[in-house]
Amino acid sequence: MAPRRGPKSGKPSPAGSWAMSGRKPPTNLDSATAAYVWRGCCNLDGDTEHLRTYIRTELLPAFPAVETARFASLPARDGVDRISLLPDALLRNIVSRLFVTEAAGTALLASRWRRVWLSAPLVLSDAYISPSGGSPPITDSVSYILEAHPGPFRCVHLVSSKMGAHQAQLARWLELLAAKGVQELVLLNRPLPLDVPLPATLFSVTTLTRLYIGLWKFPDVARIPRGTSFPYLRELGICSVVMEDGDIESVIARSPVLKVLSIQGNNKGLRLRIVSQSIRCVQICGSVLESITVVKAPLLDRLILEGPRGNTGGFSTRVLIGDAPMLHALGILEPGNHILETRDIVAGIKPSSRTMVTSVKTLSLKVRFGNHNDVKMVPTFLRCFPNLEKLHITSGKCDFEAGSTRLNLKFWELAKPTENVKSCIKVLSFREFRGEIGEVAFIKFFFRNARVLENASIGMANPSVTPFCTDEAFSKASKASDKASSKSEINMVILGSTGPEGGNLWSFKTGADYTFDDPFSAVEMRVTKDEE
Repeated sequence: MAPRRGPKSGKPSPAGSWAMSGRKPPTNLDSATAAYVWRGCCNLDGDTEHLRTYIRTELLPAFPAVETARFASLPARDGVDRISLLPDALLRNIVSRLFVTEAAGTALLASRWRRVWLSAPLVLSDAYISPSGGSPPITDSVSYILEAHPGPFRCVHLVSSKMGAHQAQLARWLELLAAKGVQELVLLNRPLPLDVPLPATLFSVTTLTRLYIGLWKFPDVARIPRGTSFPYLRELGICSVVMEDGDIESVIARSPVLKVLSIQGNNKGLRLRIVSQSIRCVQICGSVLESITVVKAPLLDRLILEGPRGNTGGFSTRVLIGDAPMLHALGILEPGNHILETRDIVAGIKPSSRTMVTSVKTLSLKVRFGNHNDVKMVPTFLRCFPNLEKLHITSGKCDFEAGSTRLNLKFWELAKPTENVKSCIKVLSFREFRGEIGEVAFIKFFFRNARVLENASIGMANPSVTPFCTDEAFSKASKASDKASSKSEINMVILGSTGPEGGNLWSFKTGADYTFDDPFSAVEMRVTKDEE
């Protein structure tokens, strides 16, 4: 049977093309998206599942339930049921930590256990609902649980359904979650399409303390009722969500205790203004960021910007740091792509004591050492942060430029060290080292001038994805760091790598982890003279 053909083009329709190829067509795509996928513009199976895996493992918060291992309990030798002797408050705490299917199963034990389950704060993740033969689909199971349980809902993660075909159910879920006081909510769609709209009902869930959404179209903020706020929201994560300018600012303005804002996968061209009395950490990764302006953020101490992989300098990002007196850690700035402004100064103009960012102690830069424009901007960026104590450098790949090797080598030979290199920086990490002339010249320059350096690490690139001679690179790194001018003995390590090209993708969990003082540190070195 011949495939169906379009009325004018004479080419097989998308449906016919899928049939001819023997590949199963996607079930939740409109015809235009299906045609886009068929033309090879994206690898449906590979790209979307890789993106979902990255979002679930590195960006979304971990589900706060028991470990997946199962433990068998032995009956008491005297036959006494001691579990049932526990007070209801303790039993509710125990039940709330079980998988939802197991927690609901306790209601079958006795009428008392049913009361315990119904009064325990619900912890639900649809990832642990496994439909089998004769069981309802995941969406139906979620609907039943949300309708049956009276609340409150402590934590709900809905990450396993293709919601494009279940818009009515999704709206009902949000109504129930709003009515029953959910505190932590994670909503991850199953692509494609990538622009399934989130119902505006989301704005009625005002009890949230943590919200993460992924692979949606952001609700229309114009439909937020006047006076609506999120008085308890402390953490907001937005992953591969289609948004309009002003959407994020609108939510920030309604979140008086927001502390962590995380954004990933915005490819439209994000322009963001930060005005918040409470926010401490802003991290934006894998996004096309046109500009970010820190207008007023008195508690902001981490600003983390990681551009999309594969960026070769085709656009610039304007980073303006205004009123942020507590800003402690800043990165990952790219001298070739970021235009750094600090109130009255633009990087590239001689800074004065009035305009420097004196609070920043930790800085991360990504530098293409084969690009002379990148290289000559490094000292200029460093001068903006006179009190810098920790410097992290990632070496970026770039196309070979004729004459750049000689220029870069001469530049570092003649460059005058900044004051922070000479007298402030105590920690240096250098990643993705391949032994290139520009990399070696910088390391020699730094060790020759860093008088108070205490800890240093050089991490090699992965030779299996970035071909280079590891033995030669290791030798160059060792020799480059030999002639140090530091007054104290330097704790020096050279590390290998089995990671992807350019290093691992950014993790929101790393950026917002305040158990570590330095979000950019690849290795924690605690060696002191007393321990030697």
